[in-house]
Amino acid sequence: MAFSRISVVDADKLIQNDNVTVVDIRDPASFANGRIKNAIRVDNNNIQSVIAETDKSKPLIVVCYHGNSSISAGGFFDSQGFEQVYSLDGGMTGWMLSKPVVQD
Repeated sequence: MAFSRISVVDADKLIQNDNVTVVDIRDPASFANGRIKNAIRVDNNNIQSVIAETDKSKPLIVVCYHGNSSISAGGFFDSQGFEQVYSLDGGMTGWMLSKPVVQD
């Protein structure tokens, strides 16, 4: 798999530059209770449209609960032609320890 893991600090730097797409693969309730600003929730119902409509040249950060499921999802996005794919180390659990979240 041609993707990398990324720390919360490095992911935050990419996000602050607004030069990244963040996809969140958690369930709807978890996503509603706290997510990274501008993250897109992805599931089986919308994954094909996300793949078709997302700029594949921009870095893509995949977020899950703890940073485990995002590894295999990262491999999938890499196989779909995304040029830079990252799995967020620690997932949302790690992110919420030091960074703000958006809630519905």
